[in-house]
Amino acid sequence: MNTAFKKIIQAIGEDVTREGLRDTPERAAEAFRYLTKGYQENIDDIINGALFESEMSEMVIVQDVELYSLCEHHLLPFFGRCHVGYLPNGKVLGLSKIARIIDFYARRLQIQEGLTHEIATCIADITGARGVAVVIEANHLCMMMRGVEKQNSTMKTSVMLGEMRNNPSSRMEFLNLIK
Repeated sequence: MNTAFKKIIQAIGEDVTREGLRDTPERAAEAFRYLTKGYQENIDDIINGALFESEMSEMVIVQDVELYSLCEHHLLPFFGRCHVGYLPNGKVLGLSKIARIIDFYARRLQIQEGLTHEIATCIADITGARGVAVVIEANHLCMMMRGVEKQNSTMKTSVMLGEMRNNPSSRMEFLNLIK
């Protein structure tokens, strides 16, 4: 990957041997590996057995979990926050695991719509919840730095599964609580 970044730097007309760029291909490759580490991780290792029996049947919400990802179209970052809610069905997931699931999927090349769906589906599959809701609000550098250059645009996506989709009162409760 170092060679690829070296070629990119040379292709834009820069001298990769100048002082400020000498180590850039290695640093860029290391950063890119980190930003896409979701490909190298395993969801079972991330969950690590942190699914617990529980009598809890009311909504569980984890709000304002920051996320950073890369747009698959331009390889530019998008960043924002994710809100997750679920209706337990005899099991609850360890709190930090929600954030880890978000990072697991965010650290890949994708579009926000797909990321939202992957997080919701994963939580539903792991917990067996009666319903899952995920909302992501993010700013996309592909909109801010290039193209239309709109600095204040925010994209919002949502995925509702099970009772969070089919039961209007559960859906509204979640949406009201994350406001």
